[in-house]
Amino acid sequence: MEALRIISEEHRNLWRIAITVDQLADELDDGAAAKEVDAAFFGSVFDYLEHFIDRAHHPKEDDFLFRRLRQRSDEAGPLLDQLEAEHRQGPGNLATLRAALAATASGELGNKAFATTLRAYTAGLKSHIRTEEKEILPLARQVLTGDDWHDIDRAFLDNSDPLFGEKVQGEFRELYHRVVSLAPESVGLGGHEAGVLSAGEGATQGDVLMAVQGVQSAYGRIQALKGIDLEIRRGELVALVGANGAGKTTLLRAISGVQPLTAGRIRFDGEDITGLRADLRVRRGISQVPEGRQVFGPLSIEDNLRLGAYTQPPANLAEDMERVYSMFPILKEKRHLPAGTLSGGQQQMLAIGRALMARPKLLLLDEPSMGLAPLLVEEVFNVVKTLKSQGMTIFLVEQNAFAALAIADRAYVLETGNTTLSGSGQELLNNEQVRAAYLGM
Repeated sequence: MEALRIISEEHRNLWRIAITVDQLADELDDGAAAKEVDAAFFGSVFDYLEHFIDRAHHPKEDDFLFRRLRQRSDEAGPLLDQLEAEHRQGPGNLATLRAALAATASGELGNKAFATTLRAYTAGLKSHIRTEEKEILPLARQVLTGDDWHDIDRAFLDNSDPLFGEKVQGEFRELYHRVVSLAPESVGLGGHEAGVLSAGEGATQGDVLMAVQGVQSAYGRIQALKGIDLEIRRGELVALVGANGAGKTTLLRAISGVQPLTAGRIRFDGEDITGLRADLRVRRGISQVPEGRQVFGPLSIEDNLRLGAYTQPPANLAEDMERVYSMFPILKEKRHLPAGTLSGGQQQMLAIGRALMARPKLLLLDEPSMGLAPLLVEEVFNVVKTLKSQGMTIFLVEQNAFAALAIADRAYVLETGNTTLSGSGQELLNNEQVRAAYLGM
């Protein structure tokens, strides 16, 4: 059922857009009439919605999924009538938004009135997505046949199709990135399109880089880790998901060497590092992006990056700095400013860049999406995917289970200090127990 996966993924992107627009509508209300509306940003949002929803997403549903569903279920008819009517109203709704933006930018319409128009649109969009996710897609899973899914999936996976193909997907991605790059400081990175960071050199992909064996750790009498076993192979992205208090951060701290073990051992790159100091683990190639970013606020962005490179030969500094700047141009633009002046998303980019300056063999990411606006969550995970595609070995600890599992090669579920499930990212994503506990499905 690749079509349902694609549709749900598109719904999540649209939901992020809707939440971000709602947040900015609240700021327009709070900022009174004097606050200037960012016409370029809202224009980019409307362009994305027009091209993505009205020209591709809605026609795909109407022509393939909805048409076949009508043939199989009388029950679906009234709901599909409602949804398809909303599809037809889409261009008119966007025209209303564009007119309201123009009127607000010219001073003819007040900020509060524009905010009301934005909220009316996002409320309709969210209601539409909820109906599809909670009623239409489950019904489709129930009534459509294997032959139906074969035909629908084949259409959705046709890379040459003007609605589904690689070219149009690239255009959508470009439009989405433009939205993010133009986003105000309160939600966006405020930078440019990310460049490419070259992959570090490593050994043969696929062999075990790190093995955690029977690891236990405690805070006083509280047993935080109760015998963890896991392994990470070179070039893999392994995710660890679980609720708050499960022990995820404790495990990362234990791997980094700042949290003592009470039992078990850790092997890294063929060496037992259980008793090794934290700074020596960094020199061996383990680099962590801590929870909450923890940049050095009074220091400049450039000095933060220099600190990340303290284990490297000075001759590498200029080259590595440029690699980080190519991935995060906003850091180069602001490199002489104190790191504390950056927005939350920009600080997350700095924390990742600082870790990369150590040329790690293993990158530990602790809750990289924490505290970020929904619009930025996907951008952070796109950075993670880029690093993985370049050969970086990554251990990702994340409470946002869906985002983590969607990009993971393999994953573990941690509950109260024990790993209770493991498998490929897709297997856990489809596991009913995981979906109920962590994905809200």
